[in-house]
Amino acid sequence: MSFDLVLFGGTGDLAWRKLMPALFQAFRHGSLPEGGRIIGVARDNLTDDAYRELIQSRFAAVEGAKRPSPEEFKQFASMLYFQRMDLSKPEDYAKLGELLKQRNADTVVMYLATAPGLFTQAVEQLAVAGLNGPHVRLVLEKPLGHDLASNREINSAVRKVLTEQQVFRIDHYLGKPSVQNLFAMRFGNALFEPIWRREYIANIQITIGEDLGVEKRGAFYDQTGALRDMVQNHALQLVCALGMEPPINAHADAIRDEKLKVLRALKPWTAESIGMHAIRGQYTAGTAYGERVQGYRDEPGVDPESRTETFVALRTEIANWRWAGVPLYIRTGKRLGSRDARIEVSFRETPHAIYRAPLNAANKLVINLQPKDGLELHLLAQAQDKRQRNGDRHAGPQLAPVQLDLDFDKRFGTERVGAYERLLLDVIDGRLNLFVRSDEQEEAWRWVEPLIDSWAAEGAPRPYAAGTWGPSASSAMIARDGYAWGEEQ
Repeated sequence: MSFDLVLFGGTGDLAWRKLMPALFQAFRHGSLPEGGRIIGVARDNLTDDAYRELIQSRFAAVEGAKRPSPEEFKQFASMLYFQRMDLSKPEDYAKLGELLKQRNADTVVMYLATAPGLFTQAVEQLAVAGLNGPHVRLVLEKPLGHDLASNREINSAVRKVLTEQQVFRIDHYLGKPSVQNLFAMRFGNALFEPIWRREYIANIQITIGEDLGVEKRGAFYDQTGALRDMVQNHALQLVCALGMEPPINAHADAIRDEKLKVLRALKPWTAESIGMHAIRGQYTAGTAYGERVQGYRDEPGVDPESRTETFVALRTEIANWRWAGVPLYIRTGKRLGSRDARIEVSFRETPHAIYRAPLNAANKLVINLQPKDGLELHLLAQAQDKRQRNGDRHAGPQLAPVQLDLDFDKRFGTERVGAYERLLLDVIDGRLNLFVRSDEQEEAWRWVEPLIDSWAAEGAPRPYAAGTWGPSASSAMIARDGYAWGEEQ
């Protein structure tokens, strides 16, 4: 199968940092279909050879094992081309069309790795140039809009020129091996599904922590914030994977139908619940990696009076028969204590205690997302203490915490496929299972919009020192239910 993959924003950060390394890994693994062409599109004035040299220089920043050898890059570079293009000029779309007609590939993928504000214009101009035929697939990067209205505007523009089956709204968390194994754990095994419900689960915590600041993305991030950047997409997709009912089959729409039901079942926000169960923070100067780091407002590109949140902690519930009454906690932020993304599913304590056990030592399933990738099952096992050894018959057996640890990188190391590699191959093959449907995305925006509106009318977020786990109000919020975040237990 021949394909053309057009990367709009082909010299941008996402292209060289994520997409090109992923495409090279697919090439190295032999999974990238032969007869392919990768066309970088940007306003830069580059030749094909100059673009290849640029990409090769960027590979120096990729971790060692994923860097191509000179011979490997030479072979990969034969697929790389460049087209100078100004997305505001219709004539440049016509030139792109002429380039694509040279081969008439079986599949043409248009990947919009550009600012979201350009999506509508680019999609409309692609249609004018006749680049919206049935063999064309469009990939849209997040954030898809700034709020519900802008998201609907983008979806409406796309819907006028392409069918839903041609649109791939990408969320790279859905391509992570650990998230794939979350689906496999739930729907490929009989072990957990019978107890995956309110009768057995006490609470669920989702943490997506980053130890870095905004780096070079200050200007972009200051217009976005943690709620739009992480919660509306990544975190809510994890909520869907955890909370959805088993789909009738593995087809894309069957899966996405069930995810949509979860989003519709999330408890709506009220003024009272926002005040109690929604915490936003902004990092100040502190210590990271043993060094002093600056606060968010001192980052390049950030407004010195910024009220943008770099931390969000939420408490919500899925209001249906399976999950009614089970608190769901979501936490994400920058400049936190460590780079740590995980899901913790805490099970209820035994109904009648016949053993002596440590406090707060109930069974727990931990799904590690990054940097570690795998599953941990925390259990209690019997341990002897001195009174038992001395024959004290009145002391019940003592339990001690133990855990079973499955590290996917160690178990499947050489077979692992990265998130963007998996998703790019799925786009080329036309598989929609790991992509977000328009109604699903709009429902996510609808749920977070009351938070957006409320916080826009408030003052500055709560401060927290870089290198900590956010404002103390986050710990107080979860403590009101009698629970604590994972690192505080």
